[in-house]
Amino acid sequence: MKRLNDIHLRDPFILPVESIRKYYLYGTSGETAWTGKPHGFDVYISDDLQQWDGPYPAFVPEPSFWADQHYWAPEVHEWKGQYYMLASFKSENRCRGTEILVSSRPEGPFAVHGDGPVTPRDWECLDGTLYVDRAGDPWIVFCHEWVQIKDGEICAMRLTPDLKEAAGEPITLFKASDAPWVRPVRGDDVFVTDGPFFYTSRTGELLLLWSSFGDEGYAMGIARSLNGDIEGPWVQEQEPFFRKDGGHGMLFHGFAGGLMLPIHTPNKQPLERPHIFRVEDRGGTLAIESALF
Repeated sequence: MKRLNDIHLRDPFILPVESIRKYYLYGTSGETAWTGKPHGFDVYISDDLQQWDGPYPAFVPEPSFWADQHYWAPEVHEWKGQYYMLASFKSENRCRGTEILVSSRPEGPFAVHGDGPVTPRDWECLDGTLYVDRAGDPWIVFCHEWVQIKDGEICAMRLTPDLKEAAGEPITLFKASDAPWVRPVRGDDVFVTDGPFFYTSRTGELLLLWSSFGDEGYAMGIARSLNGDIEGPWVQEQEPFFRKDGGHGMLFHGFAGGLMLPIHTPNKQPLERPHIFRVEDRGGTLAIESALF
């Protein structure tokens, strides 16, 4: 059994499975986030968010798998009775992209689902998340990376119902520099987008959490859709939601009630660890109440 502080993980994603009252924790391995060949993705399992069993292998790539570096930001969503892992991968001679994997169980094993990344093959992309629109159609929302375009973007693209491939062209929801709290990471024209995640508030507002860099380092902000759906337009909060040396968060509801935010903090190797905060849903926005673990 491990506590969160014992788990060297970036980009934590927690999937609660109500039917068996278990939480599943996925993320980027801190040891191989930047260097070395990753072994795949692991999962940790808990029934109270405090003590975690694992790690258990969730995805182990076949020798022929195309990517050999930067296995980043896995997140798992249930869709039509199956579990789908969206994760980012990179190789020396191919652009980083988000690929979708599938399993019949939240713990895996996850297997390759389509034919490589669903994000554009000539774009440097990362941090894909799943969004289902008002009509019930699936989209992938992802970051078009600053390493290619300088001012990072949050983009969206329709998927086929089986989540195997794109079903349309990408659209840009907003740029990193659109947010007043974001600061450049290099010079005066390089801005980062990271870790998008959607949440519908208690009053029906569609909110998008995402990460970048602010006055106090790695941080997380909130954008709000003015039309309540993915195409927006999107407006940015003036101040970051989490402002100091932490981010790449998501939201889930605990079994005993309450809205929870896992993030990694600090944003510095090898010190990064998952932390969970309690969050208040204020309708048009969110507020962090307290640290849980």
